[in-house]
Amino acid sequence: MTILINEHTRVLVQGITGTVGAFQTRIMQAAGTRIVAGVTPGKGGEEIHGVPVFNALAEAREICAFDAAISFVPGRFALDAALEAVSAGVRLLVQLTEGIPDHDVMALLRYAADKGTEVLGPDTPGVLSPGKSKLGVHPDAMFMPGPVGILSKSGSLSYEVGRQLTRRGIGQSTVVGIGGGPLWGLSQEKILAKFNQDPDTRVIVLLGEVGGTMEHDAAAFIRRHVTKPVVALIVGRTAPPGARMGHAGAIIEGERATASSKLQALKAAGAHIADSVLEIPDRVGAILKMDAPSFQKQKRR
Repeated sequence: MTILINEHTRVLVQGITGTVGAFQTRIMQAAGTRIVAGVTPGKGGEEIHGVPVFNALAEAREICAFDAAISFVPGRFALDAALEAVSAGVRLLVQLTEGIPDHDVMALLRYAADKGTEVLGPDTPGVLSPGKSKLGVHPDAMFMPGPVGILSKSGSLSYEVGRQLTRRGIGQSTVVGIGGGPLWGLSQEKILAKFNQDPDTRVIVLLGEVGGTMEHDAAAFIRRHVTKPVVALIVGRTAPPGARMGHAGAIIEGERATASSKLQALKAAGAHIADSVLEIPDRVGAILKMDAPSFQKQKRR
């Protein structure tokens, strides 16, 4: 199994005729993604990489069945496109766009919650299940199928961790980038819950950063509910108070936003703490080796 997406997920691409949308559509197709339709107003009737293009999502819905949507729509138009996707009943919306005004993000998240749509992002690299499907921009050559779930705020950090694991022959079940904040759809806590329920995810890698208190919420959830091993890395340990570390949500404001505070909380919750990216394969490998007999017994049932 995987979380969020699998090889059967049928995908609609918003903004498919744009330079980025068209380019990433072809790459997602090569990764196994089933893209069944695209939407760009005024471009209906065209075709991109074998995918039919419609003027509106409602028009596409009359012709095609799809489960998920991914948006490459620019920030100033992103809310209208997102609301259209949610209104059409998609179960998952991957919102890659950065720079969406905060009040637009809040409006989207409220509406999506009312309609039962899960939103990944905004400002997310997306989600990848190696060898099955990809909604986003993860460089899938750095990943391989396997038992490790990766959860990250930073796309580039998840790419490097995936690369290091793959170099050691350790594959990944699903790789999820929740985005750089300051507002999120799916949180670390919600993705941890999904990984904990996925029978093919044996170890969870949590990649966090300074700023906000989300990792404290994740630590509390791990302590109460997560039964699988968690390896955690928090970047930005030397960042001074008030500094912004690239992401909108990575600003140290208060003690609970510091790396040391988050690391203490995660360690107290039972997570295995890694001091660097290069240390993660060693910690994951040791856990998998220790867990192998019980896992093989489970698989034989």
